[in-house]
Amino acid sequence: MSGSRKPVVAILALPETSASVLYGMYDLFRSAGRDWDYVASGTPGPGNVHAVVAAATRAPLTVLNDVTIRPESTFDDLGRVDVVCVPDLAVDPHAPIEDGRFAREIDWLRRCHADGAILASACSGALLFAEAGLLDGHDATTHWAYADAIVRRHPRIRMRTQNALVVSGDERRLVMAGGGASWSDLALYLIARLAGIECAMQTARMNLIEWHAAGQQPFARLACPVQADDGVVARCQVWIAEHYDEPAPVAAMVRLGGLPERTFKRRFQRATGLTPLEYVHTLRLEEAKQMLEAGNEPVEAVALAVGYADAGFFARLFRRKVGLSPVQYRRKFGAMRKALVGEVPSTAAPARAGAGR
Repeated sequence: MSGSRKPVVAILALPETSASVLYGMYDLFRSAGRDWDYVASGTPGPGNVHAVVAAATRAPLTVLNDVTIRPESTFDDLGRVDVVCVPDLAVDPHAPIEDGRFAREIDWLRRCHADGAILASACSGALLFAEAGLLDGHDATTHWAYADAIVRRHPRIRMRTQNALVVSGDERRLVMAGGGASWSDLALYLIARLAGIECAMQTARMNLIEWHAAGQQPFARLACPVQADDGVVARCQVWIAEHYDEPAPVAAMVRLGGLPERTFKRRFQRATGLTPLEYVHTLRLEEAKQMLEAGNEPVEAVALAVGYADAGFFARLFRRKVGLSPVQYRRKFGAMRKALVGEVPSTAAPARAGAGR
């Protein structure tokens, strides 16, 4: 972006957005090229990026958690922009988008993309890009809880859920961050692209931001579907939830189901989206994650406790599915849990039994 004009970053405001993501990005963009100079010399810098909150109308919006947002510009008044950022969207990932629900926003995104703008999304915001048809044939990422549902509706998208940040499309003008706080990665990347790497580094240091180098896979809950409608499969889901650590659990579920093995496996996968063995691995690894966070048992003992006699196989499977080795996972999330336990008063309400499993 050459010349003296500041790049314009429009951040889309929708009722389904959380104010923290929208204004978190807004504040980082406004901080770029301004706040570092202020702490270094006492004089704020001129700022290198112009951020503006945009919506279909200027009417105040009530977004998630009953926060009111007042857009600064409409799509039509804003004119040409360099970047459009779509924050998170709190919609049911498994329900179809109602006809016309985001029609004005999708039309604007298509127009901005055709005009050469960079389109960027945080968390589940990539859903709008998918609905606009802009991700077909391209790599993409989104919040891990939305990825499968988006791909089912748009099978031409190459979803890279393990990545916290994906840059793709013609001239690399589609930029997507994964779940949760990876919106900060998105903002830093865009600052680097618009104002230079040093400006992005200064912004990161000023705001104590760490890059999500491990991606979002270690943070994701390995997806276990909800209770199946198929009565035979549902009965087996209830049983395996308490017996996943037993030897040969798939064979036991086949016996419990009372069906021929091939028939049972086919019905189980149709009902849950996973093979019976994948389902067992998912339950075991989720329990292993809890044990690694909360305790100090050797990895071999954790493997055995969740049903793996071969600790080496367990470690390889854990790394493939979670994105970190068991030791790395314990170091990262065990330390976080211990820090919280040490800081939170003992009078705090205890977690619900089984929460997060």
